[in-house]
Amino acid sequence: MAKFSYVALDSRGKEITGVLESESTTAAVSRIREMGYFPTNVAEADKASTKKSAKTAAPAAPAGGKAGGKKGLGSIDLKFLSTGRVKSKVLTAFTRQLATLIDAGLPLLRGLDVLRKGEKNPTLKRALQQLAESVEGGSTFSEALAQHPKIFNKLYVNMVRAGEAGGVMDVTLSRLADFQEKAQKIKGKVISAMVYPTAVIFVALSIVTFLMIVVIPKFQEIFTDLLEGKSLPGLTLFVLYCSNLVKNQFLLVAGCIAAIWVAIKMIGKTVKGRFYLDKLKLNAPVFGQLIRKVSIARFTRTLGTLVASGVPILQALNIVRETSGNAVIAKAVSQIHDSVKEGERIVQPLEASGVFPAMVVSMVDVGEETGALPDMLMKVADVYDDEVDNAVGAITSLLEPIMIVILAIIVGVIVLAMFLPLINVITQLSG
Repeated sequence: MAKFSYVALDSRGKEITGVLESESTTAAVSRIREMGYFPTNVAEADKASTKKSAKTAAPAAPAGGKAGGKKGLGSIDLKFLSTGRVKSKVLTAFTRQLATLIDAGLPLLRGLDVLRKGEKNPTLKRALQQLAESVEGGSTFSEALAQHPKIFNKLYVNMVRAGEAGGVMDVTLSRLADFQEKAQKIKGKVISAMVYPTAVIFVALSIVTFLMIVVIPKFQEIFTDLLEGKSLPGLTLFVLYCSNLVKNQFLLVAGCIAAIWVAIKMIGKTVKGRFYLDKLKLNAPVFGQLIRKVSIARFTRTLGTLVASGVPILQALNIVRETSGNAVIAKAVSQIHDSVKEGERIVQPLEASGVFPAMVVSMVDVGEETGALPDMLMKVADVYDDEVDNAVGAITSLLEPIMIVILAIIVGVIVLAMFLPLINVITQLSG
């Protein structure tokens, strides 16, 4: 028996290395899978060490020259600039195309090769090449996908694994593409709702900054000449103080704002901090209800898609918890998972969490009673998608007058503060 060195991933995606004895590479791959790992690289120990030594002994290319006589200045490797991620729109298109090819009867390897040749995204193109090599080497498609966690998340991998087990890969990929398209649509609506207030806030801050740095100092010079040391109204003094602070201590003000932003980010990285920040988001005025509806739509659609694809309920809840995007929802899903693990129904912990509205609880209850839980979850998701549409329209129409009024008040206060001393001077002169 020969010795084989291997690199594999465990169930959590952690890389594991080791050496084992086996008759062939195929047998070694089978043994590694039996151990519960996903092999990513298997080679004979002697060959692997020889290859490593050859790499170490290879002479470095001279500066400005060609490396190995193949790469010149025109073929610089820019792989380090890549983030290793793929945009959701690109991934959705790939999933839909692969589902269509498999449904048409094309073998998986052939489908991956066809998509790789036509793919323009370099990161996904490299991943497709590696996927094809892994599948050709004996790995299942889901195992190959698990080797690229930055591109294919756990939801994607587990749905493909369920499709492999049930022999319905084309159906599963179509459901996955539908899910991605819906999620992308919801995300686009939320972003569109945020564009207008963000633009108005930017314009308002630009106007106020211009007034503070350029206009108000001119008024201060006029007040010094006209009033000759007389006291100014309190509102005027406050605005002048703010103007001097912004003009003379601009870096300090910018540094304080940046420090607050960094502090919020750091708090969000802690477990408790993220939980309280997400709770604050759900209860925020105006946008809180929108965020809550988006979170519920995501939860129900993800869980419904997983269960409909054949993923076991406990495993599906784990995936939903990790992909929820909100710590409050994730905690509620974790409680549901623990209760279901103890033999309870989903509806009881769902209601006890206090996060989900009564309509969601009732629909899930009916779904469990009738054995149509996936269908009910998808209907709830559709209902909340429509509510998100309505909420986005309402928020957009409501924010427009609110932002205009706020901007008018800020500018009005500044103008009033500047003209109060002038009114006093005119009054004295007329008297």
